[in-house]
Amino acid sequence: MARPPHPATRLAGLGHYTDPASGSLVPPIQPGVTGLGHGPAGLPDMAGFYARSGNAAAGLAEELLAGLEGAAACACFGAGAAAAQAVLAGLRPGAHLLLEAAGYYEFRAVIARFCARWGVAVSLVEMTDLAAVAAALRPGATRLVWAELPTNPLWRVPDIAGLAGLAQGAGAKLLVDATVATPVLARPIALGADWVLHSATKYLNGHGDLTAGALSCAQVDADWEELLRHRTAAGTVLPPFEAWLLLRGMRTLALRVETASRTALRLAEWLEAQPAVSAVHYPGLPGHPQHALARAQLQGGFGAMLSFQLAGGRAAALRVAAATAVFRRATSLGSTESLVEHRRSTEGAGSLCPDDLLRLSIGIEHAEDLQDDLAAALAAA
Repeated sequence: MARPPHPATRLAGLGHYTDPASGSLVPPIQPGVTGLGHGPAGLPDMAGFYARSGNAAAGLAEELLAGLEGAAACACFGAGAAAAQAVLAGLRPGAHLLLEAAGYYEFRAVIARFCARWGVAVSLVEMTDLAAVAAALRPGATRLVWAELPTNPLWRVPDIAGLAGLAQGAGAKLLVDATVATPVLARPIALGADWVLHSATKYLNGHGDLTAGALSCAQVDADWEELLRHRTAAGTVLPPFEAWLLLRGMRTLALRVETASRTALRLAEWLEAQPAVSAVHYPGLPGHPQHALARAQLQGGFGAMLSFQLAGGRAAALRVAAATAVFRRATSLGSTESLVEHRRSTEGAGSLCPDDLLRLSIGIEHAEDLQDDLAAALAAA
């Protein structure tokens, strides 16, 4: 081919994978804990390998993801939280971390607990405000800027190239949690990010039947090598069977993301016109404050997540969620089924989420069925 293959092509065939032993187009599951490596001239290398450091299926997923991200390397973990912990483990007492103020609640709590215990200072800042980010940076002390593309659950879109420039100027790394954008829609490394994080539990797997995490890097450096050592020491590598499931899910990633993104845009436009709805948060809408930036940074769609607020407040939001029939009332995101969630109730004490907000994860059901379901729920409430 004269040009690199489209992500959909890479994903469908797992990077044109063929099993060297059998010729199969589907990778095998190899549960072996230990094995021989190969030294010079094919002679056995007595160091061999051990499963706590990796396995063939996880390695294939890492190779595929690195190619999609335009990354130098990728590491898979047993959960997105394990990937986050591996990043945090590289910080030293006295360091400073800059975190998205309106971001994913669970990671915010995980980071706050770790940093409080480890003596790392944390500053919360609105990452869409570059002036605020610049003011919050502490040159020489800030080691990490942790952003989301887009933020969860208000779906704001930060300027990744702008953040990268500010982080680099302060001697810090920029990590972008691109779980919602996925490698199909966004390539943060091309915009200057140092690390890209995915909760692979979500879109990368896409079927709600495993937990996994992935982290890609722009360059292999001492920080990256330390992160890999931490993964081995902590035993958080993605196991063979889960890695095989992840690979199976990734084959249809492009199709799922593109379908769900089209439906999300349709529903966001429809919700904007509903009298009971006071606000819709979705970067694909022209009225979104970062719509132009989203168009520049996201290719092929604006993602499958959106939120909306009810004019009747918390009570109305709870009634609408309870009245849905196609949307399932559950947490998480990125699977084939569509979910509705009163996010404030899920997050609990300390939540910054508006109390009248419902978060929607759009699946791959027929768009008209989802719209009809929301219409009936709004009417019933």
